[in-house]
Amino acid sequence: MAKKSRTAARKVKDKWKSKTWYNIIAPEMFDSRILGETPADSPEKLIDRVTEVTVQDIIGDFSKMHIKLRFKVHDVRGGDAYTYFIGHDMTSDYIRRLTRRKKSRTDGTFDVVTKDDNLVRIKPMAIAERRIQSSKQSAIRKKMGDIVKSEASGKILSELVRAMIMGEMAKKIAVACRSIQPLQRVEIRKSELMRISKLPDIPEKAPEEEPEEPPATEEPEEGEEPAEEVPEESEAAEETPEETPEEPEVTEEPAEASEETVEPAEEVEEEEPAES
Repeated sequence: MAKKSRTAARKVKDKWKSKTWYNIIAPEMFDSRILGETPADSPEKLIDRVTEVTVQDIIGDFSKMHIKLRFKVHDVRGGDAYTYFIGHDMTSDYIRRLTRRKKSRTDGTFDVVTKDDNLVRIKPMAIAERRIQSSKQSAIRKKMGDIVKSEASGKILSELVRAMIMGEMAKKIAVACRSIQPLQRVEIRKSELMRISKLPDIPEKAPEEEPEEPPATEEPEEGEEPAEEVPEESEAAEETPEETPEEPEVTEEPAEASEETVEPAEEVEEEEPAES
């Protein structure tokens, strides 16, 4: 039994060695940025794979770190997996921080159709500073539905996603509901892409520039002799005139010492004084 288990363990292959890493590319509405990497042993297994990133990871805005975006892979080209937007959500701790005691929360769910015929489900959320009546909540919910539908009907999907994420739609809802009840906070809590009319096109990569070919030399016709190439003289040689060699300076030799030598004068001995 021990021999069989050892042989079986040897036959087990490491699955990670057969896998390769692919770059996950965001759609064009997010400038086709790289969202991350994912492993797979074949490109077909990447199709319909869902990835989730925060807005901070894409645009670098720290104030949007609580918003999570979801993308789905629809095509693989080489080492790149291309995705499209399927929805967004907010972190649960951010929502709990907004909805505290003695406050009223009004939620809404609306299915809207964009200008480019995409069906999107949008779920806004409104927070009031104090408890309000249910009649006011119904009026706020109706006002939210009217604004969401009007915004979606006049925008394509990429513009609608930007309005939801950057807070433009929430700001319009807060201004419109001010006459009913002043609201402390309005957020587009969640969105889902229920139907997509057309998958986004994959951006084509710029072709690589080919090296320039050297200019072709003209071949002489039959019966003509090839022109002789005249060597080009350097410009420096033409500009600079010929320098004349300078004559060497004549150095005077020192005069020879005269043959007559002067003998030194003889020393005169001083006479001693006579003794008295």
